Amino acid sequence: MKTNRFFRLALHQATRLKGKPARIGRLIFELTLKVSRADWSASGRTRLKQQTLQIGRLIKASLTGGYRFQSPRLLVALLAACIYFVNPLDLVPDVLPAIGLADDMTILAWVVNTASEELLAFDAWEKQKAISALL
Repeated sequence: MKTNRFFRLALHQATRLKGKPARIGRLIFELTLKVSRADWSASGRTRLKQQTLQIGRLIKASLTGGYRFQSPRLLVALLAACIYFVNPLDLVPDVLPAIGLADDMTILAWVVNTASEELLAFDAWEKQKAISALL
């Protein structure tokens, strides 16, 4: 996928965010808010919504030191996807009814696909952590 200039800008911003936990925490907060407000009713978007929330949990778990990325380079891509999603001014501004979030969700789907192995590993880690908490 050829990235658009807004996503390239988000990648640049994500690179600068690395190592700034307070700013990353704020980004995750904004991500969670926008996910809760977005219209995910279209076919197939419910899964993407869950994966987007999982990305937020993954980044948060890595910030707290609980989870280590198998591929540290993915952190920048995931941060960039979050930045792109929460930014209302991108390739297709979010204020445009019905299509405003389409580009955001396309970027999210692309990054989720790229990070699928990491997300599966994180899912296993979360499940193991939950089981350990029960014991």
